[in-house]
Amino acid sequence: MTTYLITGGNTGIGLSTGIALARDGGRVLIACRSAAAGEAAVERIKSASGSDDVRLLPLDLASLSSVRDCAAAFLALDEPLHVLVNNAGIGGQRGISADGFELHFAVNHLGHFALTHLLLDRLGASGPGARVVNVSSEAHYSAPGIDFAAVQRRTATFAGAREYAVSKLCNVLFTQEFARRSAETGVTCYALHPGVVASDIWRRVPRLARPFITRRMLTTEQGAVTSVYCATSASVAGDTGLFYDTCAVKDPSPVATPELAARLWKYSAEWTGLG
Repeated sequence: MTTYLITGGNTGIGLSTGIALARDGGRVLIACRSAAAGEAAVERIKSASGSDDVRLLPLDLASLSSVRDCAAAFLALDEPLHVLVNNAGIGGQRGISADGFELHFAVNHLGHFALTHLLLDRLGASGPGARVVNVSSEAHYSAPGIDFAAVQRRTATFAGAREYAVSKLCNVLFTQEFARRSAETGVTCYALHPGVVASDIWRRVPRLARPFITRRMLTTEQGAVTSVYCATSASVAGDTGLFYDTCAVKDPSPVATPELAARLWKYSAEWTGLG
């Protein structure tokens, strides 16, 4: 049986991904911040998939201490980990993390960087074909680069759009550098754009305006398709470090260079004490 760990599996694309993977016979663990929302999601996945092999782990990606606790809780289960789906994310918010990093950068990139490293040995020991799937976004094309001073400050823009784009660029860069550094481990890594999805990421948009903004967007089930593809498809088993859109390889932003990826890795490793 394949074991999957999905961050943000309590809602949106993550929840739909969990249902699809459980329905396909996988053992699914979801990791999220809210215990109540997480337990409700576990029951929903069980009901929708017909599987009882679904569990919850607490995780707050804005806290590196919580990330370490989540990884320790998974490792204490003494189970294999075949696929880590780094799905959780925020958008349109302002703030700073418990560790002093811009909120989008902390949640969308740095927490996942730490979690992946803490679970890497278990991924590598779980047999050939282990995978890391990073849910990025086409928004990364609008990021001009990374200001490594700015990611250590509170969100500067009013709606956080610039910071969100940077965090999604970080997902692509992390995927590329992980692939270069992990070639000998057998663990492959994928980044993807799920499509423009009517998910909970839009929950801070005023309620009356929300239907007009989301009406032409994909459903969360449609948005989960490329995540499931990267997590399970035999056709990508020999690939790593690539960016996918609609289950097909697509060139990432030209800003996503090996040099920038190496710098991001260096800083991320220093800031988390890992890597």
